[in-house]
Amino acid sequence: MTGFLARVCTEARDRVAEAARAEPLEALRERAAQRPTAPGFADALSGSGLAVIAEVKRASPSRGRIAAIPDPAWLARQYAEGGAAAVSVLTEPAHFAGSLDDLAMVAAAVRLPVLRKDFVVDPYQIFQARAAGAAAVLLIVAALPQPELVRLLAATAAAGLDALVEVHDEGEAERAAAAHAEATAGRPLVIGVNARDLSTLKVDPDRFAAVRAALPRDAIAVAESGVQGPADARRLAALGADAVLVGEHVATAGNPAAAVRALAEALADQEVPS
Repeated sequence: MTGFLARVCTEARDRVAEAARAEPLEALRERAAQRPTAPGFADALSGSGLAVIAEVKRASPSRGRIAAIPDPAWLARQYAEGGAAAVSVLTEPAHFAGSLDDLAMVAAAVRLPVLRKDFVVDPYQIFQARAAGAAAVLLIVAALPQPELVRLLAATAAAGLDALVEVHDEGEAERAAAAHAEATAGRPLVIGVNARDLSTLKVDPDRFAAVRAALPRDAIAVAESGVQGPADARRLAALGADAVLVGEHVATAGNPAAAVRALAEALADQEVPS
């Protein structure tokens, strides 16, 4: 695990411990169970054509402040108007300036499935996501020993959520598939290939192509990071992406609905290889 990743995972565990002191896990599970079932994240990505996951993203470790986003609900509605299949919300506060409040506002504002994007290291965070209205959580293979990945996938299924399992290379793709088979066989496997190196925080535009062949044939493949417009979306579609997760490009757009629409229309016109 890289220095940055180890640090943010430690910070995440500290936040879990603090939150659990205020609301124990069993109380949180009961509160989460009161939430209506969210729209299916995997289902939203598995329709005909390709899907756009548009992200509410204020900041990042590599770029610092990206967008103010005073009203994440308004931004999410813009994404929905533009044809997004799902909305991703960064909830990590220290490096991405996000919060669970952002997620709750977005989930209340749109009828799209909402992904909690964070450094999830404990089942507590999964039930926090469900209680806030999320349909899915991000699980980063590089951050999790295999037994923990299996445990968190099982907890995600138990909470009634989907998981976007993030990988960076062929070895992590194999781990993701094995953990899914052990913990949640029978549920859709959604794998995200992140083009951003978590050691250097640089984007490798060839990462998706290098890893795509290692993904199970029945996996829903999501290309993450580095999508700067329709040309990138078309390129990734041609490489076999079922969806793209787009953050800075749409979060900073003067017209977010139009930016998402341009991506969605580019993807709709792209013939996907069988």
